[in-house]
Amino acid sequence: MRTLTWLETLLLVPAVLGRNDYGSFEDPANDARVKFRYWLPDASVDFSTVQSDIESAGSIGAGGVQLLPLYNYGGSLAPPPEGADWATYGFGTPAFNRMLKTSLKAAKDAGMVFDFALGPNQGQGVPAVTTDEGLHWDLAPFNASVPANGSYSGTAPGWGTGELVALVSAEVLSSSIIQNPASTTFSTPSTNSTRLVLRSDSLTDQTDKVQGDGSVNLRFNATGGQYHLFAYYQYQDLVKNLDIQTNTTGTIFDNGSYTVDHFSARGAQTTIDFWEKHILNDTETKELISAVGKYAWEDSLEIKSNISWSPSLPQRFRQMNGYDLRKYLPLVQFGNNNPGVQPSYPGDLACVLNSEDAGKGFVNDYREALAQGYQSYLKTLTTWAEGLGLEYSAQVSYNLPIDMESSIEYVNAPECESLAFNDNIDGYRQFAGVANVAQKQIISNEMGGDLRKAFKLTVSHLLWQINSALAGGVNQVVLHGQTYTGNYFDTTWPGYTAFFMLFSESYNDKQPAWLHSYPEAIAYTSRNQYILHLGQPRTDIAFLNKASATDPQVGTVYTGQDLIDAGYTYTYLSPDNLNMTDARVSNGLLAPEAPAYKAMVVTSKQNITLDAVKKLQKFAQNGLPIILSGGLPGYYASRNAAEGKAVSSALQKLKTTKNVYTVGTHEIAQKLTDLGLAPRIRVQTSGTWYPVFRTENATDYVYIFSTSSSASSGNITVQTTKTPYFFDSWSGKRAPVLQYQVQNGSLSIPLRLASNQTVVLAFSNELASEIDTPSAHAVSLPSNVLGYNYTKTNGLALHVAPSTPSSTSTVKLSNGKTHSLPRSSATPFKLSNWTLTAEHWEAPSNFTNASIPAVKHNTTHNLQGTHLPSWLDIQGLRNTSGVGYYTTTFTWPSSNETTGAYISLPRVPQGLQVSINDQRLPGLDFSNPIADIGSYLVKGTNKVEVVVPTVMWNYIRSLYDRIQIAGSEPMLSSTGALPENEENGLVGGVRVLPYVVSRVDV
Repeated sequence: MRTLTWLETLLLVPAVLGRNDYGSFEDPANDARVKFRYWLPDASVDFSTVQSDIESAGSIGAGGVQLLPLYNYGGSLAPPPEGADWATYGFGTPAFNRMLKTSLKAAKDAGMVFDFALGPNQGQGVPAVTTDEGLHWDLAPFNASVPANGSYSGTAPGWGTGELVALVSAEVLSSSIIQNPASTTFSTPSTNSTRLVLRSDSLTDQTDKVQGDGSVNLRFNATGGQYHLFAYYQYQDLVKNLDIQTNTTGTIFDNGSYTVDHFSARGAQTTIDFWEKHILNDTETKELISAVGKYAWEDSLEIKSNISWSPSLPQRFRQMNGYDLRKYLPLVQFGNNNPGVQPSYPGDLACVLNSEDAGKGFVNDYREALAQGYQSYLKTLTTWAEGLGLEYSAQVSYNLPIDMESSIEYVNAPECESLAFNDNIDGYRQFAGVANVAQKQIISNEMGGDLRKAFKLTVSHLLWQINSALAGGVNQVVLHGQTYTGNYFDTTWPGYTAFFMLFSESYNDKQPAWLHSYPEAIAYTSRNQYILHLGQPRTDIAFLNKASATDPQVGTVYTGQDLIDAGYTYTYLSPDNLNMTDARVSNGLLAPEAPAYKAMVVTSKQNITLDAVKKLQKFAQNGLPIILSGGLPGYYASRNAAEGKAVSSALQKLKTTKNVYTVGTHEIAQKLTDLGLAPRIRVQTSGTWYPVFRTENATDYVYIFSTSSSASSGNITVQTTKTPYFFDSWSGKRAPVLQYQVQNGSLSIPLRLASNQTVVLAFSNELASEIDTPSAHAVSLPSNVLGYNYTKTNGLALHVAPSTPSSTSTVKLSNGKTHSLPRSSATPFKLSNWTLTAEHWEAPSNFTNASIPAVKHNTTHNLQGTHLPSWLDIQGLRNTSGVGYYTTTFTWPSSNETTGAYISLPRVPQGLQVSINDQRLPGLDFSNPIADIGSYLVKGTNKVEVVVPTVMWNYIRSLYDRIQIAGSEPMLSSTGALPENEENGLVGGVRVLPYVVSRVDV
């Protein structure tokens, strides 16, 4: 039995916990494991290499792949390389279908799960005939000034662009210039638009005045001010998610892939029809998808337009709102295209009214109708996927001008992305709350697509991103992304790279970490995901959060620290979500099945609908505490002006209702405490820790993540008296917690967490049959106890380090017994005089052979002293990438009394593997690499080897100018100077911490 250090959270634990379809904690099933998004150039690739790539992902611990046929050359970044042939190798062609079948068989043979994009590139469309009404629609705006005499006679502005939807006139009261932001992501400059203030009662629908030839004659009151005409035309813009034209076969595969209408069921049906006719018409393919397929999937929505539109929108709008949209189209022509992809081009004209809400109510009503059309799209694809025995996953509403939270419930596995969410835990909470109430089993995340970090994204930074997402409610990571390893058209070593190296990462065997730290990182993450798949989430607080259109960068909503400091967990719900079936109150809890919120909070910065106020009134009457923070919220505007007064009146009534409380800004935690609503996991720490709580049957699970910049210590208090256990996500082992206190029905555990460290605990009275558990625990433990182990056979053994004369040396047990610890004079020491064998990974002499992982050769470096330098500071290694093999020796025992030792290593950005006397240690926590090596030591000379992979960037940077990717140069230099070299290697000192064993009778 290995020894564990609770103080340093060395959670080294035995046994296996089987759980339904998720396998065990030690060995999670593929459904609970990390996946790779697999970037495929096109269907001309070598099929055996595709098979090998998928098998390789499985061999390092991935549970599945998410196939994305990227066709990099068909996007907006670069032209096709010489030899590429979309008509032959495009999405849905016979060649593609053979490649898809090969991929499915590879996943099946490897026992992996398989997800697939619904279309090429970002998955937003499929090849189609140009007359298909399910293709993307746009609404083109045009305008013209009415002459000063008030007479307009001529052709309607923009006539001939498409089908006229509306011609609207309005009086302009004033105009001004506004500036739209530049975008570094898309390399777009700042632009200017004109802002017009319109007299609200002057808006007039003039559509019926337009003649068949487009002519129109209008007269306005010449003394009434300056009038303007606004014309809107709907048309299928035939925008493509892959803009390719070959004109060689006379089929739909000649002209790339067309984006479909995302605001109607009809658009979804176009995608479905393509799959049924061109891919699933093959019986074997359909059977393979049923056997290993998990999700049909769609990526972020990167659809450019003038105004988000569908021909079905006007009718849907009228059904929802009871009035006609056409007259108010001037108000929606700005900022309603794609705010994520077109931040610098929201529109030329921004029209507002001179009314109290400036016309926002009409914009809000438009966006609600748009969202309902999008939900029809999602529901149609979900139903189709379920009919195939699959599920549907999508990056819900990503970049659309609608409320993200309102649509999350309509897919089986909603997905978010670390790039747009900026690794912001509060942002993830905005996504997870709805999914939890809707009881979505999986909340997915496209992880690690960082700008300008290709080949230099360190494992430690990736794990920080992953830990943040899990702390925010995510429980499934899809790494962005594994790349095809074979040769491809006009591509040099290091091979095909998605997005021409603009984004990280290229995961494959050309990365030194592929075999030397990725397996440990994947296993660690998969075990955490396993825990976060179990049972149901339990969250303390729900914030009400309504956005007319969610910011594509998903910023922080609640900026106070009071809840985080006290350990309260919280997520967000839109007022739209309060109509979900499970959004009900029972026994004072909202959504009692999950997440069982104890209270709901509405801040004064929020705007609220009348329906939402009525819901809150009902919730309070049914026993749910409602907290109004910082004052009353505002009114979420709609066209119905009278509703604003109704909301104000309803809020006054709500304020005086039983179970409704008004508090100052950022005083929520104190009010919850006053109400006796303790957090399920109270946190008291010198740093910042984020807890996640889940419960399954008789066992509760807690995941805690430290975002502190340095090591922090403290206590967590959980409302339970069940026996606590450490679950070590790095080794897969489990063990009882030795030190804790039980008081007033709660259990308090002291912890110390390094920066970016996580800990998993379980609370159960049933695990004692699987895990050796002492009959008593320590309520007080001296700080010089480095760790311990316990078995029923050998009892409890404490590992005692030297202590100062003034420190306590007594262990107090929960059964009333005390135990005196022995004194130890052994002192810690640092290892010195290392030999570094640097394995250089370099390009082959034939630079066009991208299939070779690397050509390797070694250099030897003698490193004197106890402080190990970075490779940047070692002669000959500054521009080197590869694997470092560090070796040294030391003599043991350090004194006659010592019986064991721990080894403590510095944090290594790219991970590490450690061996003692040629015996490999189990996975070490990369954020806090400390391990008990007592059972590995021999008398006399002991050998230590530390294997440290590097990032590939330091070498690739030195040959950047020679690299070609699908006929194009990598694009990092187009966005600024090349990123600097990354610090590599084992940097710092390695210590050995001797201990003596003290056996305790429990």
